Amino acid sequence: MAARLLIRSSIRAVLTRRAAPVAAMSRGMAAGGIPTDEEQATGMEKTVMHALRKGDDPYSMLKPKDYAGSKEDPHIVPSITNKRIVGCVCEEDNTVVVWFWLHSGEPQRCPSCGAHYKLVPHELPH
Repeated sequence: MAARLLIRSSIRAVLTRRAAPVAAMSRGMAAGGIPTDEEQATGMEKTVMHALRKGDDPYSMLKPKDYAGSKEDPHIVPSITNKRIVGCVCEEDNTVVVWFWLHSGEPQRCPSCGAHYKLVPHELPH
C-alpha cells in the first residue's frame, strides 16, 4: 500500500511540474576555441615563453654551444659578478675536477690542460 501511494505521488509530481525548455549552457571557450598555453601564461612563465620565442635562453636551460676552448674561441662562462669559480674536467675519463677563479676581461687558461675560458656578463631576466 505504501508503495502504491509513493508511486502515485511521484507520478502526480512529474505531471504537474513539467520542466520548461532550458537554453543550452554556453561555454566560455565555445566562441574562440581552447586558449593556447601562451594565452593562459602569466608572470615568470610568460616571460620565459616570450624569451624562448625570441631565441633567448633566460635561465640557461638549453644546452650551451660547443666551443673549441682555444684563445680565439674560448669557453663562455656567464656570471652576474666580475668573477666566478670554474671547474674543468681536463680529460674525458678524468675523475678529478680542476677548480680555478675566472675573472672578467681577457680569456684565461685552465692551469692543468690549457683550455681557455672567458667570463661574460649575464643579466637575470627578472
